Amino acid sequence: MKKISIIVPCYNEQESIPLFYPVVENVLKDLEEKWLGIEQINHEYWFINDGSSDGTLEQLKILQAADSNKVHYVSFSRNFGKESALYAGLTHATGDYVAVMDVDLQDPPELLPEMLSGIIDEGYDIVGTRRSDRKGEPPIRSFFSNMFYRFINKISQTQIVNGARDYRLMTRQVVNSILSMTEYNRFSKGIFSWIGFNTKYIPFENKDRVAGSTHWSFWQLFNYSLEGIIDFSDAPLSFASFTGIISCITAIIAMIFIVIRAAIFGDPTTGWPSLVSIILFLGGLQLFCIGIVGKYIGKIYLESKHRPIYIEKEEK
Repeated sequence: MKKISIIVPCYNEQESIPLFYPVVENVLKDLEEKWLGIEQINHEYWFINDGSSDGTLEQLKILQAADSNKVHYVSFSRNFGKESALYAGLTHATGDYVAVMDVDLQDPPELLPEMLSGIIDEGYDIVGTRRSDRKGEPPIRSFFSNMFYRFINKISQTQIVNGARDYRLMTRQVVNSILSMTEYNRFSKGIFSWIGFNTKYIPFENKDRVAGSTHWSFWQLFNYSLEGIIDFSDAPLSFASFTGIISCITAIIAMIFIVIRAAIFGDPTTGWPSLVSIILFLGGLQLFCIGIVGKYIGKIYLESKHRPIYIEKEEK
């Protein structure tokens, strides 16, 4: 008998959990009936409480008590972030096929039968999903999201599909490959692409949250984008070196120009603005390049500590 594990990261989702479970449960029951006689399939849930400050844990305990055979949860000691929650879910999942879903139902559960068919019938290792549009999203966020995908795909050898979601169904072999990457700084969209394997993407129209509001601010998304760029490309370091070379050449040309101008026309008192401009220009470039290098050094520093990706407080 095959098993599907559903991993659901949760952070302050007390309103969404009671709505999420019956919808997904109905889809999975229909899915199991569809495959009955062809391949025996059952399922389990792994809800990961990422240090929620509302009644999320209480809702998970209610679900677990109602169906202890299928529903399991892990509760963190504090908020470690969605990447840590995903890793924890993959660690605990026991299924032959493992799906990652958001609890707000922005990831359509009705796609699960098609995703499973893609693996069993078509031979894919991963069946992911991507948004075909960004309807309902603020225009400024859509613009920067599109720019991020264009930029990272130009500077990185790891190509990430525009609009790709974490929502995907994977084989056990894929999950084991992801778990073998124990790095502290994690960017799952990049990891899913980096490991390779035969992958198919199913497009779907953007959907609103079923309850609550998003926990991702523009600044958090911007920082998350920087994490992805730094984790999967060393192009910023090359850019820093290139910028340093260009700034030196520019400064040399500027100095030659100033010396020639002073020799021909004379400039005994008004040369200081040029000097200050050059100093500020070079100083700014140096600080910018040092900042880029500092981000990479900071990543190395965090990895060298070998801290756990998450700390588990409770599991059931």
